[in-house]
Amino acid sequence: MTQHRGSVDQTQQPPKKDAHTKDRPIKLGLFSRSFLLLAMLMLVSLGAWLQVFFSMEEGPRAHQMALRVTSAVSITKSAIQYAPDENRPELLLDLATKEGLRVQPRAVGDVLEPLPRSEYWQHVASEIRQNLGSNTLVMWSVNDLPGIWVSFELGTEKFWIVFNREELSLTTGPEWLGWALTALVLALVGAAVSVRFVNRPLAQLAQVAQELSRGETPMTLPERGPAEIRDMNMAFNRMVRDIQQAEADREIMLAGISHDLRTPLARMRLEIEMSQMSDEARQAIDEDLAQINHSIEQLMEYARPAGSPPDTGIDISQVVEEIYERERPHTETLGGTLSAQIQKGLWAKIAAHDLKRIVINLIENARRYGRSPADNHAYIHLKAYQNSQQVIIEVKDEGSGIAKHEIQRLLRPFSRGESARTGVSGAGLGLAIVERLLRQVGGDLRLNSAPNEGLQAQIILPRARNPKSNLRTL
Repeated sequence: MTQHRGSVDQTQQPPKKDAHTKDRPIKLGLFSRSFLLLAMLMLVSLGAWLQVFFSMEEGPRAHQMALRVTSAVSITKSAIQYAPDENRPELLLDLATKEGLRVQPRAVGDVLEPLPRSEYWQHVASEIRQNLGSNTLVMWSVNDLPGIWVSFELGTEKFWIVFNREELSLTTGPEWLGWALTALVLALVGAAVSVRFVNRPLAQLAQVAQELSRGETPMTLPERGPAEIRDMNMAFNRMVRDIQQAEADREIMLAGISHDLRTPLARMRLEIEMSQMSDEARQAIDEDLAQINHSIEQLMEYARPAGSPPDTGIDISQVVEEIYERERPHTETLGGTLSAQIQKGLWAKIAAHDLKRIVINLIENARRYGRSPADNHAYIHLKAYQNSQQVIIEVKDEGSGIAKHEIQRLLRPFSRGESARTGVSGAGLGLAIVERLLRQVGGDLRLNSAPNEGLQAQIILPRARNPKSNLRTL
């Protein structure tokens, strides 16, 4: 089979997007959801409160304005009635300038505009007529002059007294709008402060849980505050200490096992080489010892913690190139073939050592279990490319493949494929190691296979920005 490597052909069609790369709806955090819910409740409450306030204010306000009009009309009638005729013009002028009450004669030909048909103005007019008499006219304008016009009579003379609409109207819209906006801002600020106070312990817990899932040593949560939060933080801190202790005990135990097993294995190899047994028996025993040693290495690899991801992206293309250069001759030595197709300029945030562990594990898995049924040789294809948001590394063999229902089981520790695919033994930790290392950096491992079509393993990493491109723009 021909080997080839280099950059991906730019004329080839880009890889198809799968269901995981489709645009996903924006998911709101707990703070945003709680804030929106509380803000919505406050807005509904504020709206209901304003509605109740308006309905409760309307009746007393109408009664108050009607009394004011009645009092002003009664005082004006008395002043005009008892003032000498020669002093009446001066009296009307004083009422207009000092009291804001305009008194005008009423004529038969006056053009009248009735009050608006709102409940408030009808209530005011009803109370005015009740106090001054049923024949009292209350108009919105007279002869196209705006105001609240109220009629009264002195003997045979008929008059209008004019009030400013603003003085008798309900509170104006702009004023209420200002108060409503002020109340709204205060409500939203109060909602934000309240939600932040409630969600802050949960946000700290989420952050610490993420650090723990990445294999980092998280900070200790504060064991104070409300009883529920305090108990939760104490339980979580105790769980973190237990996990760290279990990890330390596991590393010590596996290191001890490795040391205690490899020493007698080395002694057994030496004794076998010096023994007088046949070459076939010696080779069979040596293969068994090699398999035991490989299982020990897998156990130690699984127990070894992942490295911390770098703050900036690394050149994935370069790392995969190095892996290819290293593994190609080794694969040929074992009678297989490793070909590569690597796109340049791939960047992602992952430790180079961990990426090498991941890809080499998959190549080793393909060498061991992905041999072609035709000639029992391993034909492995290594490919690296990117789409809009992801870097994808593929390792594909031409072996017997596996059934779809076996894929999830293979990702579990100490699980292996059926003997029809593998034909060899092992600890069954290779794919579990790969998935654990990828999970630390937000990556994913996907297996695609069908019987007699080989196994395709996809390493999917979030794409990172090339830090060198930022330096060139400075």
